[in-house]
Amino acid sequence: MARPKEIAGVSIPDGALAVEAAELVRDTESDLLFDHSLRVYLFGSLQGRRLGLTFDPELLYIGALFHDMGLTEKYRSPKERFEVDGANAAREFLRRHQVPEASIDVVWDAIALHTTPGIPKWKPPVVALVAAGVELDVIGLGYDDVSAQDRDAVLAAFPRVDFKRSIVRAFADGIAHKPETAFGNIKADVLERLLLGYVRPNFCAMIDASPFPD
Repeated sequence: MARPKEIAGVSIPDGALAVEAAELVRDTESDLLFDHSLRVYLFGSLQGRRLGLTFDPELLYIGALFHDMGLTEKYRSPKERFEVDGANAAREFLRRHQVPEASIDVVWDAIALHTTPGIPKWKPPVVALVAAGVELDVIGLGYDDVSAQDRDAVLAAFPRVDFKRSIVRAFADGIAHKPETAFGNIKADVLERLLLGYVRPNFCAMIDASPFPD
């Protein structure tokens, strides 16, 4: 089924690179993750428009598309954070298409930092806006920054279906085999809720356990 070319006044990139990226992610992710990724692009774009930011829509689109690829069976690694797995998948894809390294670095940072609050907003707009789109769609941060009309248009195109429960489950399933990667980021909350026997690491306890005498 053909997808709309514009939603809430935001154009959907349709160049060869964007189309191939969307097809790859569509073939890899669940409906839950794919539709979430499209909402991240749209909400991030709307926040960028509100803030008057200048950004490359195609790079934002690819960053949004790949941001959760590290949760998938195909791209999840044994030991790296899922954000890094997704960033590496995007880097590999973009390098195959000979995208300049500076642009690849921006997309890599956008994906790798999307669960690290407080930092993306100080980075280039694509990095900031992937995080803003994620924050809006997952936890509602900036909900009132987007008009009800625009929110409704986004949700009509890419509906939320049992999203609050299902996205937490998807996070847990994607990192349950490497719970140590949740240390220091928000995914420890997910494992604490859903992974039986998980004990959240404590940074102060790590300092106490250091082999140094003092």
